[in-house]
Amino acid sequence: MSVSNNVSRLSLPSADETIGAQAELLSSQLQSMSEALFPPTSHKVLRKFTSGEAARLMGISDSTLRKMTLAGEGPQPETTSNGRRLYNLSEINQIRRMLAQTTRGRESIEFVPHRRLDEHLQVLAVTNFKGGSGKTTTTAHLAQFLALQGYRVLAVDLDPQASLSALLGVLPEVDVASNQTLYAAIRYDEERRPLSQVIRPTYFDGLDLVPGNLELMEFEHTTPRALSAGASGETLFFARVAAALDEVADNYDVVVIDCPPQLGFLTLSGLCAATAMIITIHPQMLDISSMSQFLLMTRDLLGVVRDAGGELRYDFIRYLLTRYEPQDAPQTKVAALLRNLFDDHVLTNPMLKSAAISDAGLTKQTLYEIGRENMTRSTYDRAMESLEAVNSEIEALIKQAWGRA
Repeated sequence: MSVSNNVSRLSLPSADETIGAQAELLSSQLQSMSEALFPPTSHKVLRKFTSGEAARLMGISDSTLRKMTLAGEGPQPETTSNGRRLYNLSEINQIRRMLAQTTRGRESIEFVPHRRLDEHLQVLAVTNFKGGSGKTTTTAHLAQFLALQGYRVLAVDLDPQASLSALLGVLPEVDVASNQTLYAAIRYDEERRPLSQVIRPTYFDGLDLVPGNLELMEFEHTTPRALSAGASGETLFFARVAAALDEVADNYDVVVIDCPPQLGFLTLSGLCAATAMIITIHPQMLDISSMSQFLLMTRDLLGVVRDAGGELRYDFIRYLLTRYEPQDAPQTKVAALLRNLFDDHVLTNPMLKSAAISDAGLTKQTLYEIGRENMTRSTYDRAMESLEAVNSEIEALIKQAWGRA
């Protein structure tokens, strides 16, 4: 190489400088876009529901709800200029509790489906080794769906990229300071805090969040040091997430964990805390080849955990086909292959690929937030039908694990 070439290369910025400048530029742009959508002084607010939507959520008729309103029973809805009655989720849950008090036994569970003393906390780990499988979108919609049904839900963002936190209205770079992620409750030093001090409510009544950010990566670095030190009296790494959740178990019915898209200490800890696993899979050959490697590595690592004393008992393991296009012949062949191999372990309902969910994601919203009036109704209805079918099937598995009909 000539001297001139050496000089020209020396004058180039280093890779870390280039990447750092690009990261700061992108972060600044994303922050500006976020502030345009949600100014720093504002917070995300869940839309209100029409009386018809509220009645369907509670499992009663619209006429019954109207009679309650006329009789002055329960919270009174907002009435628009054209006479439409609107309820927020908190008001819907108040009516649920009131209806439960007037019924007995199993009927009261239909209105307030909280778990009973003999029903264990359901911890669902949503995971995949490959990014782009719809893992975070699935987690967010599932957590919100369960909250809309009246369950007490805790969403845990275990992914350092923290996309779930952003979807639920918490900006990881701005709103989450040091020691305010799950890492605060599972770290090995004297700065460890109770999980209850990290949990924050969301704009969905009944849905709380343990936010994430890049701080979670510290667990990947400190765990090997803790293992090599062999500190006596310390909870082993794979039991730390479960131990943290045990502290707040009485406050929730379901915990939904968004796992990182790789098999590190964080993911293993999440899987060991789980009572069930949902594996999202985009039905393409490259994706299922990657999933095959993920399953083999998971088997080996969970085997090591079991040999070390970890107890792994799942109520159910299910594969969820995501971004599925029924008209795509290769995808239907892959879906048929998975159903042939795994039978009932593949959820009956796939999550269809939809422009409605993509469009909602552009504004960091979910399908449950934007409302039918904000997009083409046929597109919205098709996506919502698919979403409700998937989440209802998972809810049925949760009830089955509790021994409910």
